[in-house]
Amino acid sequence: MAVLHYTLDFKLRAPADVSATVRGLQSIFQEQEMTENVHDSEGQGYLATFVGKNGRFAILRMHSHGLVTFDLQCLEGDDVVQVDNLLNALEKKLKALLDGNIQRIKRLPALIRGSDVDRYWPTADGRLMEYDIDEVVYEKESAYQNIKILHSLQFGNMLILNGDVNLAESDLPYTQAIMGSGKEHYAGKEILILGGGDGGILHEAVKLKPKMITMILVQDCVPVLKKFAEQGRTFDYVINDLTAVPISTAPEEDSTWEFLRLILDLSIRVLRPSGKYFTQGNCANLTDALSEYEKLLGRLSCKVDFSKEVVCVPSYMELYPF
Repeated sequence: MAVLHYTLDFKLRAPADVSATVRGLQSIFQEQEMTENVHDSEGQGYLATFVGKNGRFAILRMHSHGLVTFDLQCLEGDDVVQVDNLLNALEKKLKALLDGNIQRIKRLPALIRGSDVDRYWPTADGRLMEYDIDEVVYEKESAYQNIKILHSLQFGNMLILNGDVNLAESDLPYTQAIMGSGKEHYAGKEILILGGGDGGILHEAVKLKPKMITMILVQDCVPVLKKFAEQGRTFDYVINDLTAVPISTAPEEDSTWEFLRLILDLSIRVLRPSGKYFTQGNCANLTDALSEYEKLLGRLSCKVDFSKEVVCVPSYMELYPF
């Protein structure tokens, strides 16, 4: 059974009268038959916990710098109307008690914690997104990473690798962008795909009738690239769909950036003179990382030109440069 976690925040213009505010709220918690416990917050305001017979647990904190926060936890299946009435009563009372001192009120829908289906996944830049997940389609701990396929009502089946949203059925724009957005002619050409575990690139490439597709999927791409370079084997296109940040750089390089440069240099060695290299560049908000990547392109073993295209990837809910 999951726990629903509600939050209500009052940002004040100035610190409130703690004693008067707390006294004004006590009747609400008494009506809910919630037992109050006050905790010493060492001069940092007022902190109280409230426990109800029905398993509800609440924390009221009045911070000394002018912030009032209320957190309410209740079990899934609790009476939604009663919970809503409690939050409404608390919000109404605080508005009356803090009249003229309120700068902003923020009330959020419940955060669902501990449910069988996990709805919350981070973006590349660390923001938390809630997805409309309704089913765990597949889950396995492989020798390489944790694999989940979750079903989203909006985005279809989603592939999650080690806690990162990898790709969803909605995300054809990702695959199109990493293949040149329809501007390339793959017919009769030789393609090398690095990674691409979701299979989207392979699926699209096959439809374009290339001469040959070589895919380095589950093994380390570095020794394979070195072998191709030694053999003099070359390709018209190298498409890098490896993880944005390598799981491990050992034993090749100590630095992630040097490891990425190694992959770039090896890829260029197996590219034909007119060949092209495509890759994703992480999310658009990671400006420092993208800048570092562009600097890296100027430190390769030969001079390269590059261009970029920024695309909205639906299930990422963010912009991605390619």
